[in-house]
Amino acid sequence: MCVIETMKIIVMNEEREVPKGISLFELSRAYQDQFAYPIVIAKVNDSFLELHEQIMEPSDVTFFDLTSRIGNRIYVSGLTFLNLFAVKQLFGSQADITVQHSIDKGIYIETNFELTEEKLKALEQKMREIVEQDLEFAKVNVARLDAIDYFMKMNDPVKAGIIKYNTNTYITLYRLGNMYNYFYNYMPHDTKALSHFELTFLGPSGYVLRFPTVYQHDEIKEYTHHPHMFEVFQECRNWAKVMKIQNVVDLNHVVSNGHIEDLIRIDETLQSQRLLQVARQIYEKKDTIKVILLAGPSSSGKTTTTNKLCMYLRSFGLNPKMLSMDDYFVERQETPIDEDGDYDYESPAALDLELFNDQVERILKNEEVTVPTYNFLLGTKQYKRKVQLGQEDILLIEGIHGLNSSILTNIPREKKCKIYLSALTELNIDHHNRISTTDNRLLRRIIRDNRTRGYNVATTLENWPNVREGEEEYIFPYQDDADFTINTALIYELGVLKTYVEPLLYSVEPSSVHYEEAKRLINFLRVFLPIPSESIPQDSILREFIGGSCFHD
Repeated sequence: MCVIETMKIIVMNEEREVPKGISLFELSRAYQDQFAYPIVIAKVNDSFLELHEQIMEPSDVTFFDLTSRIGNRIYVSGLTFLNLFAVKQLFGSQADITVQHSIDKGIYIETNFELTEEKLKALEQKMREIVEQDLEFAKVNVARLDAIDYFMKMNDPVKAGIIKYNTNTYITLYRLGNMYNYFYNYMPHDTKALSHFELTFLGPSGYVLRFPTVYQHDEIKEYTHHPHMFEVFQECRNWAKVMKIQNVVDLNHVVSNGHIEDLIRIDETLQSQRLLQVARQIYEKKDTIKVILLAGPSSSGKTTTTNKLCMYLRSFGLNPKMLSMDDYFVERQETPIDEDGDYDYESPAALDLELFNDQVERILKNEEVTVPTYNFLLGTKQYKRKVQLGQEDILLIEGIHGLNSSILTNIPREKKCKIYLSALTELNIDHHNRISTTDNRLLRRIIRDNRTRGYNVATTLENWPNVREGEEEYIFPYQDDADFTINTALIYELGVLKTYVEPLLYSVEPSSVHYEEAKRLINFLRVFLPIPSESIPQDSILREFIGGSCFHD
């Protein structure tokens, strides 16, 4: 008689007895009814494990679906592989996709073949058929050289080139049907978990893959096109094509051949020229525009961009006077409280908007106004600085709520120029692995927080979800109202950020709740060759984060 060995484990805060060696997938089925979407990942003690893994000893197990941050990343990775697999099945082995960038809670994808709405409908139907087939995402370890040979035979030299930078003898691939691929993430157990998605046609070469998100997980958001943002992305991608630097392999090639200093100079010159063009267009409307509002998400380079814009405006004979919306915070005791009981500095309610609106209106009437400077240590406004506009003066206001339609409603729209900043990364890892603009900003913030505030990585990672929620609620909804959208990302910057942030990430202990996130970022950065910072000019946006800026430090 065979005796099944059992053990006691904790699952979703409840104790239960299970067979030793039970798979997480089998165990998850007993808890699926507690989730709105299929379970895609488990946390066993302090580590995330894919559902095909077995439990061999007493453990604490927690499951996650796509409404969690980790689960959503896994869901999107699975959808990407499913999408590619369907493309190959429907349009042939030579058909391919390039995962470009996020847009309106979805991902913009381009094809190497002409697309029609009918073809896209067929593709979505094929994806749903594969979902119903319940195919497994099989995790396999293969020799690195065999993987390189496979991707070369599959006409994917970029992915083969990426694997060359992996020094391990064996690497992990995922197999779906007869297709292998490489992803910088965990994967779902099977295609059955990926039933929630929609495809939206954008043109003959592109579409948007949409899915539930962490911020709107009760439904798939109806697609809204953001033309300014899309055009800026396209402009940056087209420039990357001209420079022949579209992925990490291309960038590493520039570094290894000793040409990185030339690329830095070209990229910095181009970014400065874009901002100079904005300054010129503002000058051409100087008789109408009286106030410039500049906003963007965290670590988008608002401080450096604001200072450089002021410098360029002065070169045209204008004299910008600056205000920061942060100086208009309400008194500390009046600051709104979020659901966790912490001060909510991201909310517009944290600002004294009545005072702000009144003072800006009076300044624009050429009155002398004593404006506040917020003392963050004491949590109170202090009044020492006087502002009055002269004949050639223009008011420039920087703050995360600068584009909010409820700000300065007493000022006519034609008198306001709104500028939106974001670090829109134009580089891909390869055709199927994009680089998240959010990760780019997070790396910038980790470095700056450590350098200027003494924060460790765990503290920044702890605060990041609240920062992101504030951006989703108070910044991104107003991006379409901008007159100008400026990309503050630099095509070479991740190689530079790596040299500063990698040692910091290694400081996160395995026992930390943020260890898995730090490990994910380390693994992502491994594909980049390091780039020294000596050639980066002092007025570069990167200097705002790594130090050495001529505007501040």
